[in-house]
Amino acid sequence: MKDMKRSGKMRRSKRKVCAFCVEKAEAIDYKDITKLRKFVTERGKILPRRISGTCAKHQRELTTAIKRSRNIALLPFTTE
Repeated sequence: MKDMKRSGKMRRSKRKVCAFCVEKAEAIDYKDITKLRKFVTERGKILPRRISGTCAKHQRELTTAIKRSRNIALLPFTTE
């Protein structure tokens, strides 16, 4: 079995880079809905770090920004 794993082609995906670190964002604005929509699913859930590729610091800021924009009705809580 070990030989099969080694002989089979294992494809390692490229590491995702944090979009906020690339553009050197100091703070994530809760009023910027177009940017926040990229990190929310169709069902209204916040995308996790492993899928979105954000770093831990910006993921925490992103979560609070999405929750703030939901509370003042800029983003919906759910689709229906």
